[in-house]
Amino acid sequence: MKHSMSQIKRVFVRTRLIAAALLMIVSVPLSIAPTAHADRFQDQIEALQREISSFNAAAQALRSRANTLQNAVNLIAAQKNAIQKKIDLSQAQYNKLVAEIQQTEKDIKANQAVLGATIADLYVDSSLSPLEMLASSNSIGDYVDKQEYRTAVKEQIQVAIKAIKALRKELEGKKVAVTKVLNKQKSERSALAAKEAERASLLARTRGQESAYRSLVSKRNSELEAVRAAQAAAYAEYNRRHGGSKAVPGDPGRGGYPDIWANAPQDSLVDDWGMYNRECVSYTAWRVYNDGKNMPNWGGRGHAYQWIENAKAERIPYTHGVPSVGSIAVWDTSDGMGGYGHVAYVERVNGDGSIWISQYNFPVNGVSGQYSEMSVSAAEVSQLDFINFR
Repeated sequence: MKHSMSQIKRVFVRTRLIAAALLMIVSVPLSIAPTAHADRFQDQIEALQREISSFNAAAQALRSRANTLQNAVNLIAAQKNAIQKKIDLSQAQYNKLVAEIQQTEKDIKANQAVLGATIADLYVDSSLSPLEMLASSNSIGDYVDKQEYRTAVKEQIQVAIKAIKALRKELEGKKVAVTKVLNKQKSERSALAAKEAERASLLARTRGQESAYRSLVSKRNSELEAVRAAQAAAYAEYNRRHGGSKAVPGDPGRGGYPDIWANAPQDSLVDDWGMYNRECVSYTAWRVYNDGKNMPNWGGRGHAYQWIENAKAERIPYTHGVPSVGSIAVWDTSDGMGGYGHVAYVERVNGDGSIWISQYNFPVNGVSGQYSEMSVSAAEVSQLDFINFR
């Protein structure tokens, strides 16, 4: 049965709505039956690739954070250097004041010695009575000079004492002020040092976390290579056991498989029958539907190896070893690719008993998730089941 373009467009619109709804459902942490895959190796590869992408993103975020922390550490170091310069200046000023105070103390002691002798002389003179001093003087003028000298010496003593006290007070005041500034600067330096240590510790942890994620990426890359090698070996063994059959690109129109699914990343969308896009099951479901036949929704039980049991359950006829054009060839898990089996659409039945099939997700030049066509020998055909949808 042929379908009009309007019918196909409606199918595409419905498919987009279903895909959007399913994407929303996937974001909800509920237990949902898995949709159909056809290659467990590809599942592992994609799971590893998702992990690698996640780990790389985490490592990159940590690298960005580490760079930010490193900039903060550098800024703190610059601030520490600046405050250290101020501390050096304040310390030099403090040392100078201490030296000046020490010199002043020495000057005070020296002046005290001189003043002590002078006071002693004055004391001797002051023990004389005015008459005795007058008698000992050579003249009245000499007596007056002695009296003036005594008065001048007393005034000098008073001035010297006041000056020394004022200088000491001034120096001690400066010392107190400089000490306060110096202590404040040292406190700021200690705070910066603590902040720097904290940031440096956080930076080290961040670098370590980044390194751990990088190690995980390296480990997952190794695992990815191992799975790819296992996949290649499985495909090689499959081809060897089946007469060396080799898939070819074939029809450039991909057997009519819709662009909405063919052009999207593999397994990123779910088709109208519960199958992930660009899988063998999705393609064959489309071909059955496109032939105007009834294609049930087998989401959650649509792995290729399950199709025969599904057909039995829904009384869809199938044959063993007897293909027909439009029937679906089914490989079970023991004879399929990677554990999920394989299904393909029979395009042609040849006179020698071989068939020509079209399919998705059979490796073409080592690349899976693509459309391809292939010849299947009569010997292999005899071992396959064929579903005849109606």
